[in-house]
Amino acid sequence: MSIKIVGIGGSVDPDSQSERALRAVLAAARHQGATTQSFTGRALDFEPYHSGAVLPGAARDYVEAVRSADAVVISSPGYHGTVSGLVKNALDYLEELRTDSRPYLDGRAVGAIAVARGWQAAMGTLGTLRQVIHALRGWPTPLGLTINSATTTFDENDLADDPAVAGSAEMLAGQLIQFAGWTAGTAEL
Repeated sequence: MSIKIVGIGGSVDPDSQSERALRAVLAAARHQGATTQSFTGRALDFEPYHSGAVLPGAARDYVEAVRSADAVVISSPGYHGTVSGLVKNALDYLEELRTDSRPYLDGRAVGAIAVARGWQAAMGTLGTLRQVIHALRGWPTPLGLTINSATTTFDENDLADDPAVAGSAEMLAGQLIQFAGWTAGTAEL
């Protein structure tokens, strides 16, 4: 059984560092045998969420992908020390999973990536992502990536110029796959 990981995040700026970091983790997950799907940037630029609204087609596709995911990874730029409005709104759309037999992100490993131009904003953003993951009943991976884009960047192939960040992307992917295997009953504890 292949583990399916859905990536969420980035910014509306094409090829943002937060989107590149997300793609790096998803590439590492594919290298380790998972299948991946991602929703980034403009693909997440939905109307503000409110319960009871008719979902736009793109939002329905996104919600369905998360519904069928074994694991999720979320990447947000740090805007003023917290998650971007784009990422927060995308996470609000997961309210549509509230009545599922596995509501919200229940029983899923969820990786968090925070990218900011400075450590303070990156750490604040990571903390907020972890709080939201808990609120959505997800299981945050032990490793959360914080990336200071003032010192680490990703190239056009989504490779980090810092070997420690590249290794952490591999480790995060491994944790997502391992935990998803445990909850699916396909891996040993």
